Amino acid sequence: MFSVYGTSGQLFRGSMEQLRQIGGIGALARTHGIQPVGRDGRDASSASSGAFSDHSNAAMPSDESHRNALAAYAQAQKIDHPRHQLSRVSDLMNHPVITLPDSATIWQAWQLLSQQGVGQAPVVDATAHLVGLLTRADLLKPDRLPSPEQHALVWRALMLQNVKEIMWTPVPSVVPDCDIRRVAQVLLDTGLPGLPVVDDQGLVSGFISRTDILRAVVADPPLDLWG
Repeated sequence: MFSVYGTSGQLFRGSMEQLRQIGGIGALARTHGIQPVGRDGRDASSASSGAFSDHSNAAMPSDESHRNALAAYAQAQKIDHPRHQLSRVSDLMNHPVITLPDSATIWQAWQLLSQQGVGQAPVVDATAHLVGLLTRADLLKPDRLPSPEQHALVWRALMLQNVKEIMWTPVPSVVPDCDIRRVAQVLLDTGLPGLPVVDDQGLVSGFISRTDILRAVVADPPLDLWG
């Protein structure tokens, strides 16, 4: 079951199929593409070009070392991990969840997202009900940012704007017992990085992101994500 919340309260409640038919829930425009990076955090191209030079002086492992490593890997593969079937949002969602008050400024929102290391946060009103979603992409949209040559006061005015002026609203949300596959479909449809998880009263109880779903797919021990 999905709901849509805005500044005036709950605007919709229904199935995924019904959600896809209503207007006003379109795809988010991304500010820039994601560039590949190496495992050490470097740009993928530079990482690959330096891969040989970084280890050019290292001694090549012997055949015995290779055999020992392969034997250890084979032994590890024999471990019988218990499989844990995941199928519902409640299995994967983050809780407690970081939220932003709708009275916050853009500067306060930027600080919170940076300090907590998250890319988005649900926005709630004074009664803790969901009213929107703010993402880092919203904060960095080029058409909202002043040009570098503009006066510092212009930047200050931007930072003092209210989050309600740029947040994503109305915003889809999901209940904890919803099927994960349906959430994945809504994320593909809307381009959102995740969905707030709410109870029947519209109070935010968690957040499920693309990263949560991907992490479950690749987690070890293996998980029967789709049942």
